[in-house]
Amino acid sequence: MTPSKPSTSKMPKSSVKSSVRSTAKSSAKAAAQPSDNVSEAATAASSHTSVFNKNVRVIKKYPNRRLYDTTTSSYITLADIKALVMKNAPFVVRDAKTDEDLTRSMLLQIILEAEAGGAPMFTEAVLANIIRFYGHAMQGFVGNYLEKNMQTFTDLQANMGKQSADLTPEGWAKFMQQGVMGTYMQQMQKQTEQMLGMFGLKK
Repeated sequence: MTPSKPSTSKMPKSSVKSSVRSTAKSSAKAAAQPSDNVSEAATAASSHTSVFNKNVRVIKKYPNRRLYDTTTSSYITLADIKALVMKNAPFVVRDAKTDEDLTRSMLLQIILEAEAGGAPMFTEAVLANIIRFYGHAMQGFVGNYLEKNMQTFTDLQANMGKQSADLTPEGWAKFMQQGVMGTYMQQMQKQTEQMLGMFGLKK
């Protein structure tokens, strides 16, 4: 099936502002505040796996690294798992012998391949900073902080719907620097610097 071409009509600025204003404003404060409860932060940091707990498609990984989809009764590839992620299809990857949950390792493998594919999302500095937080007292909070901000962008994309199809990467970059989202990004930068300063850390 040939995918339909996105509309070439330009996105009205007023439409963009109305669709993202509530999302950006409601998320900025929540994303910047640490949780008072450590267990709450840990739960939030692992909530991305919650969709895999009900009515899931079970994929078994065998010692020869082959992946078997028990729903379609066929062998699949890592690209097929990525397609499930893109479709928001709930699934879980389990070791065929031990029944260990390997979902996170599969997702990390997908990210690794994407990062090595020529258009990385994370710079070396970002990756280095993430590594430094492992084992740190702030590890749980950082995971929660990143998750809430990622959810903000996910909500933004959902609220814009088909309108976002007209935006090129350059258009997205311009949009993120202006209006409501520009203000949101500035607030997040300032709050991040304040948060790190409280712990004697530098950005």
